[in-house]
Amino acid sequence: MEVQILKAEKERLELQLDNLTIAELLRNELWQDSATQLAAWKREHPTKPCVLVLRTKDKPAKKVLLDCVARLQKQNSKLLEEFKKAAK
Repeated sequence: MEVQILKAEKERLELQLDNLTIAELLRNELWQDSATQLAAWKREHPTKPCVLVLRTKDKPAKKVLLDCVARLQKQNSKLLEEFKKAAK
């Protein structure tokens, strides 16, 4: 998966992602942070990569995104543990 930073400001980030599933996971989880004012993705055409837009208030957008990724990693590790237990 490739991630390219298109715009990085204190309270605004735009990231180009080549994976729509990851963009949707991030978008959903970003809304769990009260500092998030806007979390959305857009794609000009199905063959083009999508752009994730994050706008925050009172908290740096980079921190909100990194906290979001940490929460998703924690959720995924729990899911993996449950799968391993169920597979035994």
